[in-house]
Amino acid sequence: MSFAAAPRRPSGSEAGSRRRRSPLGIAVAVVAALVLLLFLLAQFWTEVLWFTQLGFEGVLWTEWGTRAALFVGGFLVMGGLVFLSLSLAYRSRPIYAPSTPEQATLDQYREAIEPLRKVVTIAGPALIGFFAGAAASSQWSTVLLALNSVPFGTKDPQWGLDISFFVFTLPVLRFAVGFLMAAVIISGIGALATHYLYGGVRIGGGAGNGPRTTKAARVQLSVTAAVLMLLIGANYWLDRYSLLTTTGDKFDGASYADVNAVIPSKAILTGVAILVALLFVATAVRGNWRLPAIGVGLMVVSAIAIGGIYPAVVQRFQVNPNAQEFEAEYIQRNIDATKTAFGLDGVEAANYDAKTQAEAGALRADADTTASIRLLDPQIVSPTFRQLQQNKQYYNFQETLSVDRYMIDGESRDTVIAVRELNLEGLGASQRNWVNDHTVYTHGYGVVAAYGNQIGPGGQPAFYEGDIPSVGSLPEYEPRIYFSPDSTQYSIVGAPEGTKPWEFDYPDDDAGGQVNNTFGAEDGAVAGPSVGSFGTKLLYALKFGSEQILFSDRVTPDSQILYDRSPRDRVAKVAPYLTLDGKVYPAVVDGRVKWIVDGYTTTNSYPYSASRPLDEATQDTLTVNSQSVAALAPQQVNYIRNSVKATVDAYDGSVDLYAWDTEDPILQAWDNVFPTSLKPISEISGDLMSHLRYPEDMFKVQRALLTSYHVDDAREFFSGQDFWNVPRDPTVRGTGTKPYQPPYYLTLQMPGQENPAFSLMTTFIPGGNSDREILTGFLAVDAEAGSTAGVKADSYGKLRLLELPRNATVPGPGQVQNTFDSDPTVSNELNILSRGNSTVIHGNLLTLPVGGGLLYVQPVYVQASEGTKFPLLRKVLVSFGDQVGFADTLDEALNQVFGGESGASAGDAGGEVAPVIPTDGETPPPTDGTDTGTDTPAPVTENPEARAQLDQALQAASQAIKDGQAALAEGDFAAYGESQERLQTALESAIAAEESLGTETP
Repeated sequence: MSFAAAPRRPSGSEAGSRRRRSPLGIAVAVVAALVLLLFLLAQFWTEVLWFTQLGFEGVLWTEWGTRAALFVGGFLVMGGLVFLSLSLAYRSRPIYAPSTPEQATLDQYREAIEPLRKVVTIAGPALIGFFAGAAASSQWSTVLLALNSVPFGTKDPQWGLDISFFVFTLPVLRFAVGFLMAAVIISGIGALATHYLYGGVRIGGGAGNGPRTTKAARVQLSVTAAVLMLLIGANYWLDRYSLLTTTGDKFDGASYADVNAVIPSKAILTGVAILVALLFVATAVRGNWRLPAIGVGLMVVSAIAIGGIYPAVVQRFQVNPNAQEFEAEYIQRNIDATKTAFGLDGVEAANYDAKTQAEAGALRADADTTASIRLLDPQIVSPTFRQLQQNKQYYNFQETLSVDRYMIDGESRDTVIAVRELNLEGLGASQRNWVNDHTVYTHGYGVVAAYGNQIGPGGQPAFYEGDIPSVGSLPEYEPRIYFSPDSTQYSIVGAPEGTKPWEFDYPDDDAGGQVNNTFGAEDGAVAGPSVGSFGTKLLYALKFGSEQILFSDRVTPDSQILYDRSPRDRVAKVAPYLTLDGKVYPAVVDGRVKWIVDGYTTTNSYPYSASRPLDEATQDTLTVNSQSVAALAPQQVNYIRNSVKATVDAYDGSVDLYAWDTEDPILQAWDNVFPTSLKPISEISGDLMSHLRYPEDMFKVQRALLTSYHVDDAREFFSGQDFWNVPRDPTVRGTGTKPYQPPYYLTLQMPGQENPAFSLMTTFIPGGNSDREILTGFLAVDAEAGSTAGVKADSYGKLRLLELPRNATVPGPGQVQNTFDSDPTVSNELNILSRGNSTVIHGNLLTLPVGGGLLYVQPVYVQASEGTKFPLLRKVLVSFGDQVGFADTLDEALNQVFGGESGASAGDAGGEVAPVIPTDGETPPPTDGTDTGTDTPAPVTENPEARAQLDQALQAASQAIKDGQAALAEGDFAAYGESQERLQTALESAIAAEESLGTETP
């Protein structure tokens, strides 16, 4: 017989060494702990100050409090169960272990482990509990939603339960069951290992050596196994409900086989699990392991046969041969749920027998839409804005500008607008230091706006607001931009009263070169936490790793520190439950510049609804090529609502969250969680309401779903013959797979719509593997929220879908772009424009349902190939059916297409317009951060005679090409030769004129 190892007593020398601690070691440990605590406090308390200054401290404390409670709960449950299991196993170990070779081998392990047993017994569960607590704390939003759930008022078609059960309750039940299963399994493994180590469980030996488990080991392991079986049964039971949110090959949600085979099998397996649990309980009492072993075997066989083989047999031999009939009911459930979950149940679909033959006067009924066609491409003209309105190298504009609408002279005008943001990268290396970066250059200045449908001199944008200080047609507003997407650095603003200002405001020759300002000196504004006391200075110095905060004389008791200045980041922090749109856009509202951010509530737990990855559904040319449009993070959703409209004040950084979709149950649940965060829609001013719009990412998700879910009939849906695709962007040059064409904002009037409205539109082409790109559908949403304070327009969010006949041959965007590129007249003139040091850039290809058909409009820009490059609008391409127009103005191009008279006037019918903001023939210095040595911009002039000569030569070349083609068709080679001579003369004249223009531009 051998004895279980007993704990050893420390010897006197060992005990003495433990008592004699090194004072230096203690001091180092204390200092290290204090430093660590200080760094943690620098992150923790500065967050408290930030949220408190914004008035959202309740959000922070609720989130942190919930996280802490879940961490403690997870830690105690997991750590406590493991500790209890190990302790029970050790305390119930046999006093005398059997004398067997197996136990003799284990003696050495027991002796090695015994000195560390207490450490392992405590540290092991604590470490496991720490990770479990961290995992539990990450479920804070799931738990809060379950505790504050709100009924949807809609029942699922299988169980008749309110949708709230699947969205709010089921996720937290699954988490709890999964967490407890993990805790029981780890506890059981720990108990088994302990019992084996100390002789409570034996593997070898015969019957003569007594039972292979002690009574204590048998009871503990049996009870643990019984609890595990009950949890497995609960998991099987919950699987029955989770089947309604699974993803299938053809449709999402439970299929015929799921409902008629899998769900019953899950119920049977639940019963089997309970039976096996009872057998383990019987073993704890009677001591026979044979019955639970048979039960476990039965459970495995049942899981394979009932849970796997039987549903597969039903699917293969019963469903597959008759799939269209068997699955029709469940596909219809999927169609109905998807349309409800994604807001597609109100789509107004209409057949549209589009004409392909242009007739004179065809646009007369669409005069308002024609006059509003946007020519300025917000994806292209940012460099032009920079060259003409940047003013100084330390300012910048977003790569992709925003489209909005403003009332100018009593008329709503589509506008391309940009904010002049601070750009520290534009400063020279000698100007970059801590004082300049964080206390002098603290903000941008003003907005720049141009008409979307008009052209300025030489193809420039027709600006109606800009310059520094800001002048133009917009009402007076606060121009200082302290918060913007590119404001990544922290700034320290404010100073004691009477202090000479040091914050750079804007350049001004009349004021000695520049005007300085002190934030809050005039209006007492607060934009960030106070950083005046020594304690806060120390915390922020540690947070940003900048000792200058602690020692600089510019950090005073009146100072405020501004950080987390990106509007999207600010909204994400105060509303962590929202998924935010990738596009943040500015608006001049009530005398302030406001950044508007659209927030979504989402879930992937809506029964039978189709699940889609947000990042894939919203990816297009903008998200791929533009750094100013954020791509959404990977996230599967089968329900989405644009539930919140958020604004961030560009001057003081204040954040307002407005409950936009008050009927959304998920938003109602979050409103219960954070009752002081959301403002009612009644607090939205009329001015702000007029700039709210239907969000792009929401629209892109909906159009991705409509490629399939425009089909209402389950049998047609199963065949998939009428599915569509979103077209690839034809303006993207190069080989490889092109990104999807983005939707475009513009003012248009859909067939059947009483008045034109600011809308968001997209097109569809046939689905499948065909490369035949004809138009199959056109979708537009009324993006205008109205202008009445606190009242959303009734038409806002109305989706209108035009379905073209299935045998129609209306060209799609790809075909139209190909026609533009291959048209002899167009290609020759574009080749002329691209000769020398010029590059031709094709703008966005807009599609409009006018004239009884589909009209395509594309602006064409030209810019220098090297040196100072910025695109200027030179030509406009138009297509209707097979007819193509190409002219200096949209109005002329429309007339070319529609028999010399379109019947309506485009916005540029008067040709170039003088901008409200004159550029005085000047352009600012290069934007690469180089210093020109002077504050006077270099002049850019254009020779009017050379411009007229170039235009005349291009027209002559175009006519010569047409005459030559006509001569060839008639076999008149003499006339063809004469036309080629005229073409050569015209080309030489055009090149000479272009060279003359090039010498005028530095």
